[in-house]
Amino acid sequence: MLLNPITHKLQQLRLNAMATAFKEQLEQPTMTHLSFEERLGLLVDTEIIARENSRLRTRLRNARLQQAACMEDIDYYSQRNLDKSLSGKTFLACALAHKACLHGHTAHYCRMTRLLSELQLNKGDGQYGKRMSELAKTDVLILDDFGLSPLTDEQRRDLLEILDDRHDKRSTIVTSQIPVKFWHETIGNETLADAILDRLVHNSHRLEIKGESMRKTKSKAKNEKEPSGTSKKADHEEPS
Repeated sequence: MLLNPITHKLQQLRLNAMATAFKEQLEQPTMTHLSFEERLGLLVDTEIIARENSRLRTRLRNARLQQAACMEDIDYYSQRNLDKSLSGKTFLACALAHKACLHGHTAHYCRMTRLLSELQLNKGDGQYGKRMSELAKTDVLILDDFGLSPLTDEQRRDLLEILDDRHDKRSTIVTSQIPVKFWHETIGNETLADAILDRLVHNSHRLEIKGESMRKTKSKAKNEKEPSGTSKKADHEEPS
């Protein structure tokens, strides 16, 4: 049997996982007890799994999730006003996006202020249309820390364009330290605020997490474990 040519041809067809599995089969004497159909099925399954894993790695890399979060790691023990209380807002958002990636959907994490600033730069370098198209096509978009800084009129219009492109087509996750009832005032312009909230709040699922920031809680727990006499830097609470 011309094994090297077969392996080479599999690689030419970009069936690299199948080629590797084929060589491994030849090194396992027990494989001779299987029928041709069974051995071929194992090779095909190996290639399919390898390609699915490769696509998943690509989706997770492109998602640029701010935290390495998954649903299994959610803290169900903190008392945070949920049926099964969750971890911090950013962690929860990233966990949901991670789950979406596992199910074959695309996701992308954006810090709100940074995204709006980058869009301004994109208008100058000719990349604005491309960036907006990418945001529109993403299945799950995270807009983290909504309302931390005042919006300019141009930023409000950019935000409206993003949400309008995604409305009733894709999923958008928004996290904020500010209660939803103050979002209209936070956005600033009454007309644009009405349009933005019409596309964002209506038909949405809202989770209101109460209690201290999980980052602050974890920082306290860490400090309590430190031996007495150890000098500590002043803690600055970060939004979660």
